Amino acid sequence: MNSQIDKYISRNPQWEKELVKLRKIILDCHLNEELKWGVPCYTYEDSNIVLMHTFKDYCALLFHKGVLLKDPEGILIQQTENVQSARQVRFTKVADITKLEKVLKAYIFEAIELEESGAKVPFKKTAEFKMPDEFKNRLEADAELKDAFEALTPGRQRGYLLHFSAAKQSKTRESRIDKYIPWIMEGKGLNDE
Repeated sequence: MNSQIDKYISRNPQWEKELVKLRKIILDCHLNEELKWGVPCYTYEDSNIVLMHTFKDYCALLFHKGVLLKDPEGILIQQTENVQSARQVRFTKVADITKLEKVLKAYIFEAIELEESGAKVPFKKTAEFKMPDEFKNRLEADAELKDAFEALTPGRQRGYLLHFSAAKQSKTRESRIDKYIPWIMEGKGLNDE
């Protein structure tokens, strides 16, 4: 057992009992336990299989390639419409976890089998993401900006497109674009500092 995970659990007293139960189930499936992205992550031969995380109203198991799981119980949830691969199972009490213990283990073993098989999630291409008109117009008007945006990695491009598109009002989209143009010009992504 990893002492970093002990600390994570103790820092989440609202979900401590649930996290302890989920951890036991996962470790029974012989996965390696690490702290990644600040949360408990469980791996098989250095590949991420599942992680535990907490939110205000629930705690969850997140399967990294959950979209590929069969999900006969219909318990997997797509966190947001933009999440392509991962799927969550959400919990609010230990009793619900106990009730689903065999199912969770079956899903974990299926996720391990998917990893062993080399299965890949078919991600949408960057061109399939909606580009807001405000950003499209800026790219058309500024060849240097267009070149800088096209030089970004596909993941960084998608991050910007999702961030700009998420704003409901044109004024907010314009403001976001203005804020991040210097970052794009420097080749940075949204999460870079």
